Amino acid sequence: MKKDFYEVLGISKGASPEEIKKAYRKKAIKYHPDKNPGDATAEENFKTCAEAYEVLSDPNKKAKYDQY
Repeated sequence: MKKDFYEVLGISKGASPEEIKKAYRKKAIKYHPDKNPGDATAEENFKTCAEAYEVLSDPNKKAKYDQY
């Protein structure tokens, strides 16, 4: 099952690059392993947020992602 990266970051599909970056930073701070030592769920959420940001912050990757 593929996760909806927009849902992961809590943004709409029409979000600007600035909104994407802001949402990612907010989630990254919330789930960062240093802030949640020993919490495997938080670590997994952090990795998912990083993956979502990697795709959505790159215009080419975002266009491919949006096709599917």
